[in-house]
Parts: sequence; structure tokens; C-alpha cells
Amino acid sequence: MARPKSDDKRNAILSAAIQAIVNHGLSASTALIAQEAGVANGTFFTYFKTKSELFNQLYLELKTGMASTALDDMPPEVTIKEQIYNVWSNWVHWAVESPNKRRALALLGVSDELTAETRDEGHLVMAPLARLIEQIHENGAMRDAGMEFVIALMNSIAETTMDFARRSPEKAEEYCKTGFDALWRLMA
Repeated sequence: MARPKSDDKRNAILSAAIQAIVNHGLSASTALIAQEAGVANGTFFTYFKTKSELFNQLYLELKTGMASTALDDMPPEVTIKEQIYNVWSNWVHWAVESPNKRRALALLGVSDELTAETRDEGHLVMAPLARLIEQIHENGAMRDAGMEFVIALMNSIAETTMDFARRSPEKAEEYCKTGFDALWRLMA
């Protein structure tokens, strides 16, 4: 009879994969990931049939964690601007506190290893955020621009804000507010 899988071992593999991706890129071997996780290479394949499966599951876990953090502590019955700022602030703080997760997610996001199904699931995870953005977009200054373009601009502002906040944590709140002001002027 097969032994039950351990959440601790699975989580160790996922954590090791984040570090391996940050240090070695997407070419990090399963042997390296297993070694970093403190498990045998064969154990890796007990939890993930392939490196591609690992990457797809890790992407969804990171995306879900990021979205969940961004939506945390949403104040009830506040303006759309306050809702967006809450999401923005949580997202920036997540990026500053979890730089390796942010980097791994960015690398995985452009990987050819991700399946269409995984990308679709990732979009579903982000759906509550997308609905907030759509509410602003439909009546905002960028309403005539395509949503994909607007999201790319927003991501550029977010990445810049996160980079500066990460480099100078003592100014993180200032960068967070200034970045949001730029975003709001773009969107509203």
C-alpha cells in the first residue's frame, strides 16, 4: 500500500522550486529542486509527474496567494477608489515582503510550460480584481482604450512602484501612495 502524501514535503518542493527559479531560472532541474527541498529525486516525482506539472501548480498557488492577499481586509461599503487603493496597497506590500514569490510568478507567467487551462484558472483567480478594474475603465479616462492595454499600463506602474518600494523599504508607503495616485489619474 502506498504511503499517503505529505503536505510538508509538497510544500517543501514548492518552496524549493521558488528559490530554484529565482536563482537558476526556469531551467532549474528537478534534481536541484528535490535537493533544495531535502527530498529524494524520486520523491519529487511522487508529488509532481513532471517539472511542467510543478510549474503549473506553483503558478496557480502563487497567483492565488497574491490575489488573496490583494483582496484581504476589504473594507465594507467604501468607494471604488478606496477599494482599488486597498487592493493596490496589499499588492505592493505582498511584493515587498515576498520578492522571491513575485520573481518566480513573473518568470512562470511568461513560461511556455504553462498550459492554456492553467492560464485560464489564473484569470479566474484574478476575476474579482478584474471586475474592480472594469468598473473604473468603463467610465474612466481610458474607456476608449482596450482593456488589455490599460492593464499593461497598470502593471507597468505597479512593477515600478514595487521595485522602488523593495529597494527603499523606508519609503515603501510613500511609493505606494504616489504609485496609486499615478494609477488613479490614469484610470479615473
